[in-house]
Amino acid sequence: MITKLLQPNELARLKTLQMLARNRVEGFCSGLHRSPNKGQSVEFREHRPYARGDEVRSIDWNVFAKSDRLFIRQYEEETNLQANLIVDCSGSMRYAGTRADGLSKWQYACKLAGAFSYLMLNQQDSVGLVTFDQFIRTSLPSRSTATHLSAISTALLSQGLQSKESSTDFAAALSPLLPRLRRGGVIVLFSDCFGDLASLATLLGQFRQARNDVIVFQVLDRDECDFPFRKPADFRSLEMPSLIHRLDPVSLRNAYLDRFKKWQAELVDVLAKSRIELVQLVTDISFEEALAEFLSTRSRRR
Repeated sequence: MITKLLQPNELARLKTLQMLARNRVEGFCSGLHRSPNKGQSVEFREHRPYARGDEVRSIDWNVFAKSDRLFIRQYEEETNLQANLIVDCSGSMRYAGTRADGLSKWQYACKLAGAFSYLMLNQQDSVGLVTFDQFIRTSLPSRSTATHLSAISTALLSQGLQSKESSTDFAAALSPLLPRLRRGGVIVLFSDCFGDLASLATLLGQFRQARNDVIVFQVLDRDECDFPFRKPADFRSLEMPSLIHRLDPVSLRNAYLDRFKKWQAELVDVLAKSRIELVQLVTDISFEEALAEFLSTRSRRR
């Protein structure tokens, strides 16, 4: 089923990428990601004084030879990562301009979510999926089984077949997730972020306070960034279909771009205050290229 979401050539390019958590994460078995729990691993963390009952083989005899005191070597345990992917399926995500190979923002976000799932499941991490508009539409729990990739792909493709002339409500849709998602994982939101930014920042900030690594992929169409329209036309809301205005885009372009720039600046500001990572993408950029750049940046930070 993943081949219906991602083309074979796209999957081939993804095999060279690897998703690594920037922060330490909690988990229940060995994996690729550092844990806050101490255990036996290849990465040394610190020494502590020997206590009765400790294993003799854990004693650092080199330190004993120098100090005549017994110390235990402690290591940083490696753990699997649990990620939850949250994909906005509201009406505005259905927009597709003429410069993105026919991909709508929704389709682009689905490819990104599918790519994340593919990468993480291949390294034995667990992935969950939520789609939302005004409400939660799809919810798959985090699993690390090979068959889970098919379940995620099916859910995304099925959601795409449904009519989506619906608005976005971050508060109503995301609030129920707060008690359900495990602490210390990764939460990735794919959305154009068209909605109440204060509500979005507050909710994501609560996920962040629960020691989750929170990432927002803002998906936009180039038309929304450049407003290239030149001829008078009917502009219809994708979230409120009855809202239609006949407009001369040339006379509105400067005002639109000014307002769009201010809105983008506000988004950057409110997420930065909550220490939420923001990745801004446009659908005419290859999603594999965008994902590779993102992972490369995170790897350097790590």
